[in-house]
Amino acid sequence: MGRGQRWRTPLSDTYEPVTQEPTRRIPLWLIIVGIIAALVVVGVIGKWRASAGAVLNAKSGRPAAAVNVAKVALADMPVTVSAVGTVTPIDTATVKAQISGNISAILFKEGQQVRNGQVIAQIDSRPFRLTLQSAEANLARDSATLANARRDLARYQTLAAQDSIARQQFDTQAATVKQDEGVVGADRAAVGTARLNLSYTAITAPVAGQIGLKQVTIGNYVGPGDTNGVAIITRTDPIDVQFAVPQSQLGQIRKAAASGTGLAVTAFDQDGTTVIARGRFGAFDNQIATATGTVNAKARFDNPGSAATQPLFPNQFVNVSILVDTLHQVPVVPVAAVRHGAPGDFVFVVQGDQTVKLTVVKLGPSDGTQIAILSGLGAGQTVVTEGADGLDNGSKVRLPKGGNAPDAAAASTGHHRRQSAP
Repeated sequence: MGRGQRWRTPLSDTYEPVTQEPTRRIPLWLIIVGIIAALVVVGVIGKWRASAGAVLNAKSGRPAAAVNVAKVALADMPVTVSAVGTVTPIDTATVKAQISGNISAILFKEGQQVRNGQVIAQIDSRPFRLTLQSAEANLARDSATLANARRDLARYQTLAAQDSIARQQFDTQAATVKQDEGVVGADRAAVGTARLNLSYTAITAPVAGQIGLKQVTIGNYVGPGDTNGVAIITRTDPIDVQFAVPQSQLGQIRKAAASGTGLAVTAFDQDGTTVIARGRFGAFDNQIATATGTVNAKARFDNPGSAATQPLFPNQFVNVSILVDTLHQVPVVPVAAVRHGAPGDFVFVVQGDQTVKLTVVKLGPSDGTQIAILSGLGAGQTVVTEGADGLDNGSKVRLPKGGNAPDAAAASTGHHRRQSAP
């Protein structure tokens, strides 16, 4: 409604002039200044709360947080490289028949340990014995013929010296002797072949190890061309574990292996908590796999015991840990004491007034229970291990009854888990 416009009242038909005051506008610069001032105040308050949250909590009556603590201790920390490996037998042999024939006996028990050269199956030997007898008879006959020819040659030699026979007759007899000698040589080879075939009727273990399930039964006809053979034997003591390591860790492992003392390798179960066996690093493959950027390696383990008690089983998957170095007398804390956030890796250090200080640290290797601190902490300091979720820098804490924090080395209990390099 414009300035000076008249209003009509319901009780009168007359109009009275009404004057409206002009609206006063706030300058734009003043609005901007107010917004900036509000943002500055909010930022100051937020910074104060982040750095002095404990003071604010104390003023509001919030009680001190109950925490568990541990003292920083000095300890030796192993530096290890971890990988997933496969148990691989040193020798694996598929036992096949050297000759063809029917199986007449199975002389092993499935899963048992066998010796090198032990007879594990028998092929019917009767045909081969007859072949040997025939070859020996031919050898005896031809040997007698050769002996007679040699006697004749001796007589012809005497007559030839007396010029009593023709030279041609003497030469013919000498050739006959040579021919008979060749026949006897072939007979001897035939006898040897027959004896060798007869020995092949006893199927023996080519290596010592654990024999698997039988692939044939009595009465089966077997031969050298059978794919499955009679059984498979694996050498299980000692035994290898094959694994792959990243090429970035190749130099570290090779340097440690060149020391001459040998690298200790530990095999853990699939959970990485239980030690299965301990062995030594063997060797690297001669090339890096370009598809994965890893290099294959082997470690050898003693694997004594019977088939039922051996810790490592062929083709078993295990977690492998290679000890490449040891950090001596470095500060260690329980893994639970380390926290991660915007500042990086940090711990809460308990001060003398029972407040905590947020301390940024540099982490080293861990054994699953304790972790090495490369910088930021010193021996004897007390760190919070439990109850740190609601703490800020400067928060008041309540220590456990007794007030004495256990050493980090003594506070770690239970089985050590698989170690890992930083």
